[in-house]
Amino acid sequence: MTKISRRAFIAASSAFAGAMVIGRGVLAAEAKESAYFQAQVDSGELPPIAERLPVNPLVITPTERPGQQGGDWNHALVGGGSLSMVVRYQGYEPLVRYTPDWSGLTPNVAESYEVNEDGTEYTFHLRQGMKWSDGHPYTTEDVLFWYEDIFLDQDATMGGHTWWYAGGEVGKLEVIDDVTFRVTFAAPNGFFVQQLAWARQDHMVLAPKHYLQQFHIKYNPDANTLAQERGMESWIALFQRENGLDDDNVFFQNSARPTLMGWMWQSAPGENTEQAIAVRNPYYFKVDTEGTQLPYFDRIVYQMVADPEVLLLKTLQGEIDMMDQYIATPANKPVLFDAQETGDFGFYTLKETAANVMVFQLNLNHPDPVKNELFNTREFRQALSVAVDRQALIDTVFVGQGAPAQPSIRPDDPLYNERLATQHTEYDPEAANALLDELIPEKDGEGFRLDSQGRRLALIFELDQTRTTFIDMMQLVVPMFQAVGIDAQVRSMDRSLWETRVRNGREFDATCHQFGANSGIAAMLDARYFVPFNGNALYAPGWNLYYTEPENPQAIEPPSEIKAQQDLYRDLLGTAGAEQQNAKMAQLLENAADQFLVFGVSLPPDGYGVVKNNMVNVTKEMPNSFGWPTPAPTRPEQFFKS
Repeated sequence: MTKISRRAFIAASSAFAGAMVIGRGVLAAEAKESAYFQAQVDSGELPPIAERLPVNPLVITPTERPGQQGGDWNHALVGGGSLSMVVRYQGYEPLVRYTPDWSGLTPNVAESYEVNEDGTEYTFHLRQGMKWSDGHPYTTEDVLFWYEDIFLDQDATMGGHTWWYAGGEVGKLEVIDDVTFRVTFAAPNGFFVQQLAWARQDHMVLAPKHYLQQFHIKYNPDANTLAQERGMESWIALFQRENGLDDDNVFFQNSARPTLMGWMWQSAPGENTEQAIAVRNPYYFKVDTEGTQLPYFDRIVYQMVADPEVLLLKTLQGEIDMMDQYIATPANKPVLFDAQETGDFGFYTLKETAANVMVFQLNLNHPDPVKNELFNTREFRQALSVAVDRQALIDTVFVGQGAPAQPSIRPDDPLYNERLATQHTEYDPEAANALLDELIPEKDGEGFRLDSQGRRLALIFELDQTRTTFIDMMQLVVPMFQAVGIDAQVRSMDRSLWETRVRNGREFDATCHQFGANSGIAAMLDARYFVPFNGNALYAPGWNLYYTEPENPQAIEPPSEIKAQQDLYRDLLGTAGAEQQNAKMAQLLENAADQFLVFGVSLPPDGYGVVKNNMVNVTKEMPNSFGWPTPAPTRPEQFFKS
């Protein structure tokens, strides 16, 4: 079998290049004991640091300079809803991770890995002596447990993990020894390691067997009794809650589960209504170039705040060390700029990677057959699109930054498709009315259009209230839709309710969201607006399920052109060569322009974040992405306060 180097494979398969700067030569025996743990070591409660670290710890060269352990990193969680924000600070430790500049991949939990020439075989080497946060060894036994007893177990699994399939078959995992395993595919799977590096997709590092096996019927015959004692019907529900791998809201609310991350929960979100606290992991596997065990911060303290306005106030008062989500809007920037001195903070730049600032998504799998037929009519979506005065939104909400565009690829990227980016972006209410007059000509006495059943056509956009920019834009958009006879309405709600009703529901009319990706490899991995393939394609929950589980009774078989698009996407993900990947992605984008499933406002201008002046090793410019979970790939474990 021909082998190629990691760097050669990365360059060939994904057009990535470069790697994180990693120090060399620090062994576990040379590491320095932490003052935070010294009393526990002296009492015998904890072993000394040389016994807590793997034989060959990952040595990180700090961005600016080596720091010192200690202190709190002050954060906040907004609205009590999705905990995906935690991924961005303490939850990104896959086998292989993205580099700080998103130019490539680098080993992380895995000490090294190899890929064969055609991308069908991946061999991973774990770190000898690595441990979970409770001191139990992390080995291939944990990897095999996830693979056999969660992923492939028909009772325990929650589906997904489409990147584990190639050639119509699931990848086969083979354990070589305690620290070595191999994954083999029936056909090329050119993006496998990039998928592992994507935020929260590598579950092989998140399933401690020694903890979870007590909830699994295979290992504990009394698992059903245990579940019933905890108020659940069967072991399956309890096991899925305890592992929580497919739901951040579950995973990050369990302080009992051991972790490989830099900080472990002392008080998890939901266990305390005022704050959540994560403390340093005594067994964390990284050190700096001077032998100091990371992370530098002893604790991360998340204040639980009700809404973005409260978060903004706390930031202005200097209570938040670093934040961009929820408050770093164009409207807030002048306020934050003026408060820099009193709040003792500055700014960092976010290079925006999202496909659009806001994407309108009608529910193309609506349970109401009349709405479903109308929403699936391309001309109806086209009419709504040209009814939107995008320049007015850009001028008002984004202070003139941006230009009208659909969810698309940015113009400087080789994959740019002009038709996809620009079609139906002109503001033309007359054209909108003409299209709608053909589709739904009847109106009531107030000028609102009536559907084929004689009902006023109401179009309710259900929004996450923490996304204040969406709320601001929709205040302008609603009158635009009403002007062409559509009874548009906005229903904003707590993030947790939005997750239930929209991301995990079927009964909504429409929503707005963002993310996706606007360039290169990121767009290939997160093509949510170009093909419905996972739960992030909010416009087609039933089609998403058909992509992953076509036999599931809740799946909805898409029209032939959507099925063909899904097949093309599978083909793309199974392709190893960069030239072939680009050609297939270009065809996917051309098809997306034909189908016009969603519409947007503008490609995003660069954003910003706020950081206290005494924070050290924070990168001053970084991508802003969900898959590259900003700022986690810049290594928060080496942040500290001077």
